[in-house]
Amino acid sequence: MSSAGRSPSTETSIAAPWQRAALGANLLSPDGELGVTIFEEMTTLAISTGAINLGQGFPDEDGPAEIKAAAQDAIAAGANQYAPGKGIPALREAVAAHQQRFYGLAPHPDTEILITTGATEAIAATLLALVQPGDEVLTFEPFYDSYGAIIGMAGARHVTAPLLAPDFLPDLAALEDAFSNRTKVVLLNNPHNPTGAVFPEHVLAKIVELAAKYGAVIVSDEVYEHLTFGVPHIPITSLPGAAERTITISSAGKTFSFTGWKIGWLSGPEHLVAAVRTVKQFLTYSSGTPFQSAIAVGLALPDEFYTGIAQTLRHKRDILAEGLRAAGFGVYNPRGTYFINVDTAPLGIRDSVDLARRLPGLVGVAAIPVPVFCHPEGAERTRSLLRFAFCKKIDVLEEAAARLATLKDRL
Repeated sequence: MSSAGRSPSTETSIAAPWQRAALGANLLSPDGELGVTIFEEMTTLAISTGAINLGQGFPDEDGPAEIKAAAQDAIAAGANQYAPGKGIPALREAVAAHQQRFYGLAPHPDTEILITTGATEAIAATLLALVQPGDEVLTFEPFYDSYGAIIGMAGARHVTAPLLAPDFLPDLAALEDAFSNRTKVVLLNNPHNPTGAVFPEHVLAKIVELAAKYGAVIVSDEVYEHLTFGVPHIPITSLPGAAERTITISSAGKTFSFTGWKIGWLSGPEHLVAAVRTVKQFLTYSSGTPFQSAIAVGLALPDEFYTGIAQTLRHKRDILAEGLRAAGFGVYNPRGTYFINVDTAPLGIRDSVDLARRLPGLVGVAAIPVPVFCHPEGAERTRSLLRFAFCKKIDVLEEAAARLATLKDRL
């Protein structure tokens, strides 16, 4: 996501202004050319150096066997053609049951739930349905990289409110200042990628208050909802005054470790869901039929599964955190997601982008610099931060921790 990742062999000229806006400053060189993203650059470095890739956030092992078996059974049974545009009934009903079971919410499966091709499509279809050129979309910064691109594609203005270390929560006065009469959508990611923050109730309540004051829709990306450590996940739609203006998004990828299946969903008031469904039909129309029925099986797994995945991930976090502290980093322990952020400043290094490029060769581990998730001002504020993913096998994380512990001796 950084223009510093530009490679002469892969440069492409961008002709249309909307493309420049959609791709964002972090993807463009000063002359407006498109380069490779930092993710691609770090993955290439990891491969060429034999480094452990803790940059991209995807698991390196599959999810529950019963979910895989359900997908295989669905394929064998002939569930291989288009699903209904709003998703198969079994999955919509399973999403509704999940929301009732964990949060006491009761979206109607026929009118208030939509199945999407992953959470990314859910976000894209929602913004394209609700935002017009000139509207403002407010996100927190750092922000998940696709947010900026989709906001640009919609022709909207991307406004941010900073998340501040060490807890990576917003200053509420600064948050209020970020709102305006042009704020059409507040796009929330909770638990938050890349910082690992889990927003407490008082912060969520302030977001609801401000959204109501300015007539904004809340779009809440909650794909890490079951990956929290010692703190509860609170769906913002469950707060007073939120339900009538909130679309909630989640997916199977993060909870069940089937990121390649691209099965997501959203829920909200009927009129908002209908608007999003109208856009979705011109994007993918429908999504992975046999995988939908399999994820319906997954959503019905017992509570022990959900508590177990969080406990396992917490153990993995702690393994990696130990190696990062031994390396000399300042470590920000996340309260959710499967990402951990560190500060390179204690090592006397202020430029995390430069260190990210050197790290695979130095110790054989790849990471992502946090500034690539920010606009220029935010990039300066997060200049010394690196993000590591710990959704990997325990032996891989133990090896990565051991390699990282040698960093101080190699600088």
